[in-house]
Amino acid sequence: MSRAEERGTSEFRAEVRDWLRSNLTGEFAGLRGRGGPGREHEVHAERLAWERHMAAAGWTCVGWPEEYGGRGATLEQQIAFHEEYALADAPARVNHIGEQLLGPTLIAFGTPEQRERFLPRIVSVEEMWCQGYSEPDAGSDLANVRTRAELDGGEWVVTGQKVWTSLAHEADWCFVVARTEPGSARHAGLSYLLVPMHQEGVEVRPIVQLTGTSEFNEVFFDGARTAAGNVVGAPGDGWRIAMATLGFERGVSTLGQQVGFRRELQAVTDLARSNGAAEDPLIRDRLVRAWIGLEAMRATALRTMDGVASGAPGPEASIGKIFWATWHRSLGELAVDVCGTASTLTGPDHDLDDWQRLYLFSRSDTIYAGSNEIQRNIIAERVLGLPREPRP
Repeated sequence: MSRAEERGTSEFRAEVRDWLRSNLTGEFAGLRGRGGPGREHEVHAERLAWERHMAAAGWTCVGWPEEYGGRGATLEQQIAFHEEYALADAPARVNHIGEQLLGPTLIAFGTPEQRERFLPRIVSVEEMWCQGYSEPDAGSDLANVRTRAELDGGEWVVTGQKVWTSLAHEADWCFVVARTEPGSARHAGLSYLLVPMHQEGVEVRPIVQLTGTSEFNEVFFDGARTAAGNVVGAPGDGWRIAMATLGFERGVSTLGQQVGFRRELQAVTDLARSNGAAEDPLIRDRLVRAWIGLEAMRATALRTMDGVASGAPGPEASIGKIFWATWHRSLGELAVDVCGTASTLTGPDHDLDDWQRLYLFSRSDTIYAGSNEIQRNIIAERVLGLPREPRP
């Protein structure tokens, strides 16, 4: 990076920091630290108002090209934005699925009509999105989906079931991977459809988690309809589009996520020092290993960002997913061990404290967004070129 680019990034970072300091005040001051994994139910309406406030000031979709409503921020500037947002303890974003997953997918693969219809409403946070990938019998094996769609005149008719659909109960639209070619199998014959949620034929059922919250859902499509033009890429090309979306999901925003991880690790370390757990050499060793892992995680993320920045995320992004998911799950285990026997008790209304919630929700980290087993297969087959795993 040139000195001019360094100065540009430094100035951009300062601009982000100053704006957050000036705006996370008044009605928004109480939103600091609210929301996030396992806590998506917290003050949703207020966080939506905050994100629309950000949009009015031009702070959503900062990495998108200016022609699509973004700021055209460089990779370094995007990293600066996500890190400063996390350092400010700003609330968890409500439309990250639209901004970070679907938006970049439409920019890379969508038609001009699709971009014109959907991108402005993501930038302004007018429409919420969810992701229709996993199914009860498919899980992370996306190629095994059974949800089907067929053309009926000028519309696709969608029938099937999706599961573990994050924020489906808040979403206006869902990008759905469905089988559109009868008799096709595995990766062939899949299409990537954009389906409105508020219609007859769509039912959302919340799934109560170990944390007692319900940000995941089952979604049932029973003859739901969407326009024939709401297919991204060509019909039958859904696998390629879906894999690109997963690559975008593992992109720049993970650097901000790691700032949150660092804050959690520091809090666990402080707790260990205050309650005496740090005197246990095994606990000290785990704290040190967690710190080392976090530093390695950042280096790994930076090394794999080039593909995401170019608009063509590669399978190497799966390395980062395994890394952070496994690390964060281990941090949850470390946290309850530092708490000791107190971690087995809940409040009078069975309320969970932060450490219990971290432990319980982080169990899902190695499953959602592609399980560790699937990520290892992707790395082995598509990165290392090893023989494919035998299929039944």
